[in-house]
Amino acid sequence: MMAGRMTRALIEQVKPMSREFSLECPVPIDRYPRVLLAHGGGGRLMHQLLEEMILPAFAAPGAEEGHDGAVLELAGGRVAFTTDSFVVRPLFFPGGDIGRLAINGTVNDLAVCGARPLFLSAGLILEEGLAMETLWRVVRSMAAAAREAGVDLVTGDTKVVERGKGDGVFVNTAGLGLVPDGVRIGPARVRPGDAVLLSGDLGRHAVAILSVREGLEFESEITSDTAPLHGLVQAMLETGADVHCLRDLTRGGLASALNEIARSAGAGIELEEAAIPVGDEVRGACELLGLDPLHAANEGRLAAFVPWEAREKVLAAMRAHPMGRGAALVGRVVEEGPREVRVRSPIGGVRVLDVLSGEQLPRIC
Repeated sequence: MMAGRMTRALIEQVKPMSREFSLECPVPIDRYPRVLLAHGGGGRLMHQLLEEMILPAFAAPGAEEGHDGAVLELAGGRVAFTTDSFVVRPLFFPGGDIGRLAINGTVNDLAVCGARPLFLSAGLILEEGLAMETLWRVVRSMAAAAREAGVDLVTGDTKVVERGKGDGVFVNTAGLGLVPDGVRIGPARVRPGDAVLLSGDLGRHAVAILSVREGLEFESEITSDTAPLHGLVQAMLETGADVHCLRDLTRGGLASALNEIARSAGAGIELEEAAIPVGDEVRGACELLGLDPLHAANEGRLAAFVPWEAREKVLAAMRAHPMGRGAALVGRVVEEGPREVRVRSPIGGVRVLDVLSGEQLPRIC
């Protein structure tokens, strides 16, 4: 009976979509007749693809929130649901690999929705000729990461494509978690006056990938920050503070994440450049390579928006957790001005922190 009611409800939702759906491609194909790497890079072209083609085509409830997962009402409770795909090159890098990245990335998408991650699925797309030893390393890494995060891999799928049609291993994951009563986290809840907190230093994942990909050596090894963040989020929520929004800083880094939130909230964000944590090794590597650490990808860092009066207790809780020892207050949300992110330098200059058209480094996750 319940399945019948759900089916009828879905049909009623689909009917108006079918009447209004247009076959005319909304993305300006005269400029971009084919998909570019930049369309998956977390920058301006990816947002254009999502906002002008993909999201309007499906018109799913909650999609307009621009969050890392969907929070859904189900059987009297609230669940978070998310999915992600991982195509990182190389498969193994300092501090992690594609398997650990897939588990942690999906756990973190649930965590920043305020959910307690419970169950994951995994789809493996394998290229013909892949060494079984390599596959076994990835599988064992996924299993270990799932145990460390306290989640269960409960279902999945495996496909094999012809030699030359893949890149060794691609991984798709989906995750399900429970959202506690009273927890409402999302970009639309950001308010002027909110404090902006970061959980730690930026840019290590991108530089770790680049060091292996390009055969670069630094004075000290720079390792990826890939890690599960749900424990940190739980510690923040246990302070009793009304956490307005959380976002993990993956593709496009801090710049993309904060610009997305500024647009959704309809407010500006001001950052203090001197307060943004970037390690000396990463800063030096970025200067050498012409990269901006504020655009660089991370896989174990989040930004939090909390009421200004709650900033100190939330910051203390973050710093007391292993995943937030380097947490810092880096800025605040402002009402005046356009919906953009501005960075104030130590000498008082102000620049706009915009998103890139593409990405500094493709195939990062």
